[in-house]
Amino acid sequence: MPLQMLEKSVANKEVQRTGIYSNDRGLPGQPAVPPASNARVKQADLVLFTTQLSVMLDSGVVLSDAIEAIGEQMRPGTFQAVIADLARQIKNGDSFSSALTAYPRIFNTMFVSMVQASEASGRMAEMLEVLSGYLNAEAETRKQVKSAMIYPLVMLLMAVAATGSLMFFVLPRFTKIYQARGAALPKLTQVLVACSSLLGNPVFLAFAVTAGFAAFWAFSVWKHTHNGRKIIDWIKIHTPIFGTMLTDAVMTRSMRILATMVNTGVSLLDALEVMKMSSDNYYFQRLWMHADARIRDGYQLSDAIMMSGDKNLISPGIIQMLRAGEKSGQIGQVSDKVSVFLSKKLQNSIRTATSLIEPLMITLMGGIIGTIAIALLLPVFRISSVISQ
Repeated sequence: MPLQMLEKSVANKEVQRTGIYSNDRGLPGQPAVPPASNARVKQADLVLFTTQLSVMLDSGVVLSDAIEAIGEQMRPGTFQAVIADLARQIKNGDSFSSALTAYPRIFNTMFVSMVQASEASGRMAEMLEVLSGYLNAEAETRKQVKSAMIYPLVMLLMAVAATGSLMFFVLPRFTKIYQARGAALPKLTQVLVACSSLLGNPVFLAFAVTAGFAAFWAFSVWKHTHNGRKIIDWIKIHTPIFGTMLTDAVMTRSMRILATMVNTGVSLLDALEVMKMSSDNYYFQRLWMHADARIRDGYQLSDAIMMSGDKNLISPGIIQMLRAGEKSGQIGQVSDKVSVFLSKKLQNSIRTATSLIEPLMITLMGGIIGTIAIALLLPVFRISSVISQ
């Protein structure tokens, strides 16, 4: 038994090293099956991989050897298999960026585009270091938003549990008492009873669930259409508070990309292409596309943005800072300072939004539970007179 385990361990290491495995009959030579293209990994694992790869490349380690060494250090799982497949593709002659495109759910278009640009400039270690910092900051932002939503979510679950117990256990008892005595329930309680009866009706529930799934499917199809995407993205950037958060997040990402790529020797037009691909919003993509066209016509970046942009997307102050960077020949350094400024502004927007979410959730859930409680207490105030009849 120990010999079999040893042979299995050696075989697994050989698969990771060569990408070759043996079949059930022990016949080697067949290619190892790569992970599915829709595989997902934790953001923390992606940040760790990017940071380690940057350090190892900066130390002079060959790309394929660096990726293989990182994979050997990771615990067995999906990401380890992905890294092993990346190392195998690179050793087979593929570029790093083309190997990354096989896993779009792990390495998004921004990641792939920045790696592709660094391959052209020959400064991949520096680019990965900046990309690692960006991924880490994005993960920290998500963490802050999630932690701010924990309290409202707990309250929502408690409200649902309290509402369900009141409507399905307490309310039916009062209803039976009133029906037995021939007394009429208060109007508010009657509405609550009607809602409770509907929720307990299998036919209504089946219809509601079917209608909900149909509406969700129709919305999913519509939001991927051109008009649907335009409308949804317009709502996103014009929603009070949350629209400012989204705008700051996209601009922070764009300015970081611009600073990183220009400072590493990538052309401005290539940087704009990556900025366009990394922007999830239709209007930001249109902004960078129009700016790209204006620059090709001979305009400066600041003038191109001013002619193509929207004050809701990029403020005049940022345009002025970019213009100053163009005049001094330090567009990369200025873009980096702008990204730091926007990052701090984004943090303030998050704090403002989270400070408003909690009282809004408390008010909303308090109103719902309070209404149900009043509807249940109204019969209680008259229960003694009903029972004495």
